[in-house]
Amino acid sequence: MGSTDWRIYGWSVLFIVLLMSMATPFMFITVGLMMVPVLCMYVKASVKQFAAHFTISLIVVFFATGMVLPGWFSALLIATALFFLPPVIQMGNLYKKKANARTVITAGTVTLLVELLLSLVIGYWFGFNFIAKMKQYMRESLESLPSLKTMIPMDPDQIVQITAQMLPVYMIGFSLFYVVVTHWISRRLLMRTGEHIPGFKPAREWMLPKAFVWLYLVSLLLEYFVSDTNSILYMLLLNSSPLLSFAFAIQGIAFLFYIAYQKKWNNALPITGIILFIVFPPSYFILSLLGVFDVAFSIRNRTAKK
Repeated sequence: MGSTDWRIYGWSVLFIVLLMSMATPFMFITVGLMMVPVLCMYVKASVKQFAAHFTISLIVVFFATGMVLPGWFSALLIATALFFLPPVIQMGNLYKKKANARTVITAGTVTLLVELLLSLVIGYWFGFNFIAKMKQYMRESLESLPSLKTMIPMDPDQIVQITAQMLPVYMIGFSLFYVVVTHWISRRLLMRTGEHIPGFKPAREWMLPKAFVWLYLVSLLLEYFVSDTNSILYMLLLNSSPLLSFAFAIQGIAFLFYIAYQKKWNNALPITGIILFIVFPPSYFILSLLGVFDVAFSIRNRTAKK
């Protein structure tokens, strides 16, 4: 039996451990790694091998947790594993075709996003209104924390309404973050086993299409004219503006990497930009503005000429 076969057993064991860890306080960390061993197993195994290992892993988890936990929890673990299977298959097939990283990330994110939307629709069909439950939970949280209500200069009902309307942003953000983390870890693990998985271009080469600038400007302009908070256009703007701002903030960081490369500096400047982006909210706007100028006016080309 080759070393590759033993690696597949290792991925199966890791998958079982991660699934069962959802019954522990570490679930908020391990759930973010759930797709990694399954994706590695899918790439390294044949379809029949993968199906066998995946099925056996689910059976082990179901019976092992069923001995100490309620049956519904075991079923929830199986449902969670099956939920993450479609994006694994999408990404795994693209890995085998040596597709570029952007294609893999896009396919995985869209697949996961479609699953989230289908989950909302199916839940609503069976009488579970996730949005209504979310609003109820937020109202109860605000009522239980009076000090929080005084800190936020907005009507609590308005906060709940806006938060619910921004659900598409949360779903897109979750899907993108989850897939990017999975790709980043899985690619490194698979490369160590001899697989060639294309990575992203260097950050200094990232560039958004100029059409994004027009979308960003139009969304900013429309915000001054759309006042009906219940309109579809308002909800579109509410969701598109933060997504575009985030995209241009990443573009701003890419510009900092380009400057550091062009000037033959170390990466202290872009790394500082990333840290500020995470811990210092005002830098978000500055980086977004920098990204807009980089795309709209090609300032990196002018910097290169100098």
